[in-house]
Amino acid sequence: MEFQLFGIGILTWIVFLPIVGMIIILLLPDQSKKAIRWTAATVTGLQVVLAGVIYSLFDRSMVGINEAESFQFVEKFNWITVDAVPWVGRIEINYFLGIDGLSVLMVILASIIALIGVISSWNIEKMTKGYFALYLLLVTGMMGVFVSLDFFLFFIFWEVMLLPMYFLIGLWGGPRREYAAIKFFLYTFVGGVLMMLVMLALYFSVAYTDAAGESVHTFNLLHMMNPENYVDGSILSGVDTTWRYVAWIALFISFAIKIPLFPFHTWLPDAHVEAPTPISVILAGVLLKLGTYGILRISFPIFPDGTEYFVYLMAALGMISIIYGAFCAMAQTDFKKLIAYSSISHMGIVVLGIAALNTQGMVGGVLQMFNHGIITAVLFLAVGVLYDRTHTRGLYDFGGIANQMPKYTGIAMVGLFAALGLPGLNGFVSELFSFLGAFEAYRWITIVSVFGIIITAGYILWTIQRIFLGNLQEKHKTLEDLTLREMLAFVPLIILIILLGIYPAPAIELMNASLSHLVEFVTNGG
Repeated sequence: MEFQLFGIGILTWIVFLPIVGMIIILLLPDQSKKAIRWTAATVTGLQVVLAGVIYSLFDRSMVGINEAESFQFVEKFNWITVDAVPWVGRIEINYFLGIDGLSVLMVILASIIALIGVISSWNIEKMTKGYFALYLLLVTGMMGVFVSLDFFLFFIFWEVMLLPMYFLIGLWGGPRREYAAIKFFLYTFVGGVLMMLVMLALYFSVAYTDAAGESVHTFNLLHMMNPENYVDGSILSGVDTTWRYVAWIALFISFAIKIPLFPFHTWLPDAHVEAPTPISVILAGVLLKLGTYGILRISFPIFPDGTEYFVYLMAALGMISIIYGAFCAMAQTDFKKLIAYSSISHMGIVVLGIAALNTQGMVGGVLQMFNHGIITAVLFLAVGVLYDRTHTRGLYDFGGIANQMPKYTGIAMVGLFAALGLPGLNGFVSELFSFLGAFEAYRWITIVSVFGIIITAGYILWTIQRIFLGNLQEKHKTLEDLTLREMLAFVPLIILIILLGIYPAPAIELMNASLSHLVEFVTNGG
């Protein structure tokens, strides 16, 4: 399927529109803060429109693991070609974009969260021009990861996200922003190095024969998924070899850092606490999903042997993250840190679901990625609203807020109960499918993991009690309820939480066929 605007594919538009916006912002005078904000809002708003077009035109029935059978809106041409390299043959790097049932939901999520982040950034006064330019560069990076089908291109977009996030935390963050930014940078950079090593090993191990009969090494992910393209005697050829297991582990660590999965999680609470509210929204809403997306897009189909060998380890780490994250959240007195640790717990559910290697768990895991992005966006926005008004995030500094801010309380309650997994809200559906799939594969691991729901109920209800119930403190009797701009950020997310809780079929139909085929592909060893 092709869809072009002015001769340019829709995926190129949705990836690089923020770059166009960034260039416009850089050309604007520093004093034109209103124009800078509206440029960012217009660009991210157009991304939402393009995501809507993709949703409406996406063919839900296409399945497969190759370009012709599965991927839609494909854009492909030679980007870099070097002929006749000694001992290697021709080198080929493609500009190769496309989406399937796995990536389409993530593209929609990224576009929504990017726009919400701009709306919540409206009050940024410090170096406004630089902030929104870096923000749009970050949006291009994360969107590019979700649509790249060439490993080299995937890696470039992955690394592009690193610098803007480093500066957005380090320049616009809280008191310990430099420490949090450096910690985030180092963790992510180490993960990127591991990914690059595996990428190079795959490149020298994979070659296909072109129409002229010439052997061509390539970064094409779809060629890497085909066992017939591995060069005999290469480092990653064969099945169940030591080097393939090493490569799987290296990739898994790289993606686990981004998720973040226990024990690679320690950068997240610091980054969240110090990041400005809109960056926390985009970090929890989208960037954490890149880790689990990478596992599904790269690790599972390229290394099905490694996946089946290590899948119990993956499920066990998911279980530990669920329980550990929930207990850590319960121990927090900082509202923002509590939500950060809850993200570790909820992303553990994603890992457990996809580790089940069955359709129920996989659908539940990917749906949980989308739902968690929406829910945490609401929760971090809710933290930001209170912090903007009171300049504190201490849970014991509040009480009785429901009496003073009823609209805010109603919206925050929906987000908190969705995080708890209340039936009728979106978190329940994805958690149910994840645990159903996991129970079929790992009974005792799932039974232990389910206790995380009880712990989650404990810290969510305790948070509600400490912030919203009880007597209103004297110093908070002048707090204003939500403004129109804040409502504009909250309302679309709340609608999605309720709509997908009552009727999740539109989201499930997008990915069901592709994920079922991925399960079959991995369990059959490719």
